[in-house]
Amino acid sequence: MKRFIPFMKSKPFVAIIRLQGAIANSGRSLDNPSLAPVIEKAFSKGKPAAVALEINCPGGSPVQSSLIAARIRRLSEEKKIPVFAFVEDVAASGGYWLACAADEIFIDDCSITGSIGVISANFGAHEAIDKIGIERRVHTAGKSKSMMDPFKPEKPADVKKLKGWLEDIHATFIDYVKSRRGKKLSDNPDLFTGEVFIGQKGIDAGLADGIGHLAPVMKQRFGDKVQFRRYGQKKPLLARFGAQIVDDAVAGIEERAAFARFGL
Repeated sequence: MKRFIPFMKSKPFVAIIRLQGAIANSGRSLDNPSLAPVIEKAFSKGKPAAVALEINCPGGSPVQSSLIAARIRRLSEEKKIPVFAFVEDVAASGGYWLACAADEIFIDDCSITGSIGVISANFGAHEAIDKIGIERRVHTAGKSKSMMDPFKPEKPADVKKLKGWLEDIHATFIDYVKSRRGKKLSDNPDLFTGEVFIGQKGIDAGLADGIGHLAPVMKQRFGDKVQFRRYGQKKPLLARFGAQIVDDAVAGIEERAAFARFGL
């Protein structure tokens, strides 16, 4: 009721957005459509002193990473609300893209940051289907429509084209990190190679601003009486009743594989 009583000052509060898991346009992981209402509410409900991003993310879709980060930056600038990122186990690849949406990045002594690179991975099964006598039949209109077909041998021209796409996305990722971190970045030659950095080494590389955890840092900035309001994704109704058990299991395996790349 305090905020409705004239001349009574409300206690400052920090809106916390949890960004947990891999980034994918799936409706089950972190993606722009699912997070849009969460982010909008965090910036718009009341007048937060700041928005804190609680990040534990091994990466994923570069497009979804870009869309989520762009939404956070737009709202931060429109409403003049500072953004702080707090990294838990990992903010790597697309996860670090999200962290760069913050004005300041804090990590734990053991947090993993970086992995500023782009990866594409699949399987080749053409030898297996040859051995069991299966004939692959593909008909296309357009010479590039069956590019990188996992059931056919790789073509050097296709690999070259794919690497060109990855390099374009990598360049965009690098430009974004540079635009957000600016002169804070070191001249470490491994910075944009996909290398990861642990704790203080990430700070030394300019990827983070300091060691710090959410509550103590926010209390230091906004006073001991600062309050916290959490905002996060809600599972669809059917998922809560087990109607998507198989899909969720597959998503869980994929997410564990993404975290496993960093030994987590």
